[in-house]
Amino acid sequence: MTEHRNTGHRHVGHRHGGHRDADHRKTEPGQIIFLNGTSSSGKSSLAAELLRTLDSNYFHLSVDAFNAMGARRADLFRTPDELATALTRMRQGFHRAIAGMAAGGNNVVVDHVFSERWRLLDCLDVLAGYDVVLVGVRCSLDELRRRELARGDRSPGTAEYQYDRVHSHGVYDVECDTGTTSTEDCARLVRDFLARRDRTVPTAFDRLRELDLGVLLAESTPA
Repeated sequence: MTEHRNTGHRHVGHRHGGHRDADHRKTEPGQIIFLNGTSSSGKSSLAAELLRTLDSNYFHLSVDAFNAMGARRADLFRTPDELATALTRMRQGFHRAIAGMAAGGNNVVVDHVFSERWRLLDCLDVLAGYDVVLVGVRCSLDELRRRELARGDRSPGTAEYQYDRVHSHGVYDVECDTGTTSTEDCARLVRDFLARRDRTVPTAFDRLRELDLGVLLAESTPA
């Protein structure tokens, strides 16, 4: 009697597990809204506003938040090269976490900085096959300097260093200027684009994949 009950329980559990697996296979990938802009350009504020504004549930994935997960101990890295390698690996993991969340059927708002050429190239590779809307978050250099000084948690000159690099690929689905437009209006701009977009038109990521990015970015990135 005991054996029969246990066997039955195992059978039912297996059957239920099979149904869960079948449901998992049917999961549609989530939408990725990808915010790119310099430090202090207002990406995090815009991401938070998008979560309040959009009609579906979204998760905010921030590269700064991923960086903050680490031990943040200088003694763990003997040389600047070791630290640079650790940061590169973290960002590579961040890109794959974006894909993982979307693969699980989650909509995500990504907050990132394409200040190094490889970051964009890696995202184009890792996020191939996902629906990515690339949003350029812009702001004047004077305003960036003012914000950077006011926040006090960034090295002086960070935004200026990134300014010509971050947008050097030059292709977006949507662009907004947080220096001249409120965060709320920027969020509505993105929301309205999503509502009216023509899905037969290639996305910015699709168009960028067709370009010779190695040449394009080498020509447009300052030395």
